[in-house]
Amino acid sequence: MIYLVRHGETEFNLAGRYQGGLDSPLTARGEAQARAVGERLRDLTAAESFELVASPLGRAWRTAQIIAEVAGLPAPVAVEGLREVTLGSWDGLTGEDIDHAWPGARDGLTRWNWYFASPDGERYAGFSGRLADWLAEACRPERRIVAVTHGVASRVLRGLYACLPKDEALKLNVPQDAFFRLDGGEVERIEI
Repeated sequence: MIYLVRHGETEFNLAGRYQGGLDSPLTARGEAQARAVGERLRDLTAAESFELVASPLGRAWRTAQIIAEVAGLPAPVAVEGLREVTLGSWDGLTGEDIDHAWPGARDGLTRWNWYFASPDGERYAGFSGRLADWLAEACRPERRIVAVTHGVASRVLRGLYACLPKDEALKLNVPQDAFFRLDGGEVERIEI
C-alpha cells in the first residue's frame, strides 16, 4: 500500500512559476497543509509500520519532515526516483517567460503535456520509466509506504498504477489539500 502525497504549497506555486528541478520554500500555508496531512496519516498508519520516503527536492523533503513529526513516522528517506520532472532551462519560469524566450515552442501542446517539450528538459519516456521503476519496487505486497513527491510525478505515478493512458494521467488532479491511497489496483482520494 502507498499513500501518495504532493508537497505543500511553495513560494513558486504562489508566483505561478514552474519549479521542475529547482526549489522554493514552503509557504506558511504549505507547512499547514503538511501538518494536516500528517494528522490524517497519524490515524491511517497507526495500526501498521510504514516507511516514509520523499523526493530529495527541498519542498517535498520539508513536507515529509513535517509529516514525520506530526504522524509519528520514521525519518524520511530520500528517493531519487521520486524527483519532479526537470524542465531544463524552463525550470523556475512562468508560462509567459517561456513563451517570450522561446516563441512558438509550446504551440500545439496542451496545458498538460508541454512539461516534456523544453529544449533541454526531461522527456516523458525517461520520466515515466524512472517512476515506473520506483513503483514496481514500492508495490511489493509486504511494503507500506508514505511517499512525498510532486505534482507531475503524482499524476504519472497514479496513471501508471491505474494503467491509464498518458493523456488521461497527465490531466489528473494534483491537490495540496488531499492525498491518495494506492492499494489493490485502486486509487482513492483522501481528504484532509
